[in-house]
Amino acid sequence: MSARRLRIAMLSVHSCPLGNLGARDTGGMNVYIREVAIELGRQGHVVDVYTRVHDPRDRQTYELGRNARLIHLRAGEDEEIHKLAVYSHLPDFACHLESFRKNHSLGYDLVFSHYWLSAWVGRYLQLWWGVPHIAMFHTLGALKNSIGIGEDEPELRIETERDLAKDCHRIIAATEKEKAALVRYYGALPERIGVVPCGVNLETFRPINKRAARRELGLADGQIILFVGRIEPLKGLDQLLRAMAYLTRANGLKLVVIGGDEHSQLEVERLENLAHRLHIGGLVDFLGLVKQERMPYFYSAADVCVVPSYYESFGLVALESLACGTPVVANDVGDLRNIIHQGETGYVVVDNTPWRLANRISSLLSTSGLDQDSALSIRASVARFSWTTVAQAVAEECRSVVADYLTPCSS
Repeated sequence: MSARRLRIAMLSVHSCPLGNLGARDTGGMNVYIREVAIELGRQGHVVDVYTRVHDPRDRQTYELGRNARLIHLRAGEDEEIHKLAVYSHLPDFACHLESFRKNHSLGYDLVFSHYWLSAWVGRYLQLWWGVPHIAMFHTLGALKNSIGIGEDEPELRIETERDLAKDCHRIIAATEKEKAALVRYYGALPERIGVVPCGVNLETFRPINKRAARRELGLADGQIILFVGRIEPLKGLDQLLRAMAYLTRANGLKLVVIGGDEHSQLEVERLENLAHRLHIGGLVDFLGLVKQERMPYFYSAADVCVVPSYYESFGLVALESLACGTPVVANDVGDLRNIIHQGETGYVVVDNTPWRLANRISSLLSTSGLDQDSALSIRASVARFSWTTVAQAVAEECRSVVADYLTPCSS
């Protein structure tokens, strides 16, 4: 296929790719958009990522890298608002985007939207501009509701996703599981769904000597279990706390929890109360948000990273941990069964019941203190998930869609 250089309008309306990871509405999708945009730019494509202003101090334009930039547009008040409240401002966002495009004489080959709110805008841009629209949902409302954990997603989201799954020219799913769910819940045509995995920044996430990492972080000796993610019921942190109650505490056991902001304070308090009822309050440290450049130290300092989620669209935390040479215990969510090598780089359990998690965590803790060669072997297992490789696959999907769109149908 021709190595055509593309001009891509990427949409992330409700959540800024430069937002604080682990905060409300900020997680793996933000990492994906930022890293893919940067890498596509390095590969010669031109990428403009559009998001709403979420802080009055935001500049309109930020350079992400060569050929890639982030553009803030007005949509409601210049502050953080609940993502569902963004829905009523989507027409304004679309109009402001179009005005920006015209004022700067911009043209695009396609629209690449992320999450259902962005895809709503993408549907109008594809009509206004006469270009194809690729959507990536990252999570599916109908699938989240089927799990029954946390707040139900509104019917507005479910119906909008169902319509968008049929209207866009192509959907990119992160896993075969997600592809099957799009077909099952939304009637999407399987031939219009491409599967491209997520990635990990192998330059940022790398093994650091465990003792050096702990000294840098001021962590004491002992066995450390790590949790990274938003603090919300769907992440299954309560199950990990219950698993902690099964584990021996003879080796200075500690659970370090990274994630959460002021919006998750009530959930943090609920989890702290649960920890005290389980008599493990002194074993759990809630550290809140941590800057990404510090995360390799935490992954490297840990003996095991645990992903107890009820639902993940892919499982970026596991990739980051493995890239740092730290094994992972995870529920069978996202694509973790294909990422984690059972018994070698960690374990995938059939569900997140506390005793199953505890059993596998205990197995890894009993062999903790891996040498450098073991850490490098674990890291090598995820080398195929570099953002360079992911962006190349995304670019091929984009070229294919543009080529099909520009090819007249035979009579």
